Amino acid sequence: MKVVFTGGGTGGHFYPLIAVAESLNKIINEKNIAEAELFYFGEKAYDERALFEQRISFRAVSSGKMSLGGSPRDIVRMFSVLGGIFQALRELFDVFPDVIFAKGGYDSFPTLVAARILRIPVIIHESDTVPGRVNIWAGKFARHIALSYAEAATYFPKEKVAHTGQPMRQSVMRVTTHGSKEYLGLREDVPTLVILGGSQGAQRINDAFLDIAPMLVERYQVIHQVGTLNEEEFQLRLSTVLENSEHRSRYKVFGFLNPLAMSMAAGSASLIITRAGSTLFEIAAWETPSIIIPIPPDLSRDQTTNAFTYARHGGGIVIEEANMTPQILLSEIVRILSNENLYNDMVASLHAFAHTDAADIIAQKIVDISLEHEL
Repeated sequence: MKVVFTGGGTGGHFYPLIAVAESLNKIINEKNIAEAELFYFGEKAYDERALFEQRISFRAVSSGKMSLGGSPRDIVRMFSVLGGIFQALRELFDVFPDVIFAKGGYDSFPTLVAARILRIPVIIHESDTVPGRVNIWAGKFARHIALSYAEAATYFPKEKVAHTGQPMRQSVMRVTTHGSKEYLGLREDVPTLVILGGSQGAQRINDAFLDIAPMLVERYQVIHQVGTLNEEEFQLRLSTVLENSEHRSRYKVFGFLNPLAMSMAAGSASLIITRAGSTLFEIAAWETPSIIIPIPPDLSRDQTTNAFTYARHGGGIVIEEANMTPQILLSEIVRILSNENLYNDMVASLHAFAHTDAADIIAQKIVDISLEHEL
């Protein structure tokens, strides 16, 4: 059995592939599937350690965003994509996998074109409510289409679609409750806010929380991932803001939460403030209510629609960045954490929304197609 994974450029594309590979390796081991080989086709390896841990071989395939413009940059990109298609044809012909699993994005386009030419079965997964152009195109010939949001089904042939949820690695779904507050230096009797602005942080979110930090630490304790580049400056500003507060030790600042610290933070969190990327599905699996502040539409076409779709399921509320003020943030935090009925309803909604078996479902479909291909 040979399987090719493709898609990447961002963690939101890459790590769901790793989650499916993790489940696939589990099936391979349980069923003693002989001579199984896994490959990742992309412009860069993205995370070499993750590929190594899942026994995935990397094959370089160049890519680039296609554009219909006539500028020199657009022409260079077009030649890069064409070169990538020829690379993908050569690599696929060499491997000739039983099935390809693609996460979409421009990084997957050359491999998907080559798969179409060589008539290799394709499974795609779409993480957003409004699919990207590559997945909409690939949906026309893919054997199966898995969706994180059921609302995306209208963009694809309905007979191919399954609402699986988002594939997630076991490590990110794991919530560590035992010893988590001790590890993070938190108290047991104070509610905990976890603020995730992404690995690079989010300046507007950081600034808003600095403004309300004195009021927050009176009621809550805070774990704030500010971004590694922002950590030193934020710490200096926070020490000034909380200089006269007897509870200043309640505000914990991290440049970046590594997997262990994130698992501990998830196990301690009463409420999470986050962007609207793939982390939303992890938060749903943790069954923790959230306040979602999507990246503005002019910077990310996906996050606002994802945020409001997620919120309609009941597990979070949305504050658009254009409307975000420190006072609105504070009032929404207090409203959620002081209303037991509202809070419990949000937790119940998350339990219904979370699909923690998405990677297993997709991996089994890959196995089914691969075995059918060998008959």
